[in-house]
Amino acid sequence: MKQIHVLIILMALIALPNVKAQTVAVKNNLLYDLTTTINLGLEIAMSPQWTLELPVNYNPWDLGENRKLKHWLIQPEVRYWFCQKFNGHFMGLHGHIGGYNIGGIEQIGMEEFRYEGNLYGGGISYGYHWILSTHWSIEATIGAGYAYMEYAKYKCEKCAEKLSDDVRPYLGPTKVGVSLIYIIK
Repeated sequence: MKQIHVLIILMALIALPNVKAQTVAVKNNLLYDLTTTINLGLEIAMSPQWTLELPVNYNPWDLGENRKLKHWLIQPEVRYWFCQKFNGHFMGLHGHIGGYNIGGIEQIGMEEFRYEGNLYGGGISYGYHWILSTHWSIEATIGAGYAYMEYAKYKCEKCAEKLSDDVRPYLGPTKVGVSLIYIIK
């Protein structure tokens, strides 16, 4: 937990001296929409080639028959744009913190158990931003990194007893998105 706080503080310290009332983008990740995850992101220009993104994701829904895909995730990211902000290729450094209650879903290999816990970590990303008009854009991004997951494991049945507490390190994809963006200038 302390590592993610340190990462967020470092990202803010890098960003704050350069923040000007320039450009702000409001984003919606269309891939998260497919999973009924409520999501909204803000991205603030800090200089001609640096931005700070703060996406927030929340899925409070029960899927019925004791199936769950509940989660929340905050994933701040500092981005370096190779040409200019909000145009073309970029690389990013992101952190993430979240909580989840997932289980009973055969399609993702979790039909037998339910997992409830938290995750912390960070990673790097790459993306591309297409300008559609003065205010509208589309962006695709993918990232990989590390997550430390701590969780309780339950049998997938109503009022099941806890089977175990565990932790698991994860190394792999940590970010994916196709976002519709409205830019406020």
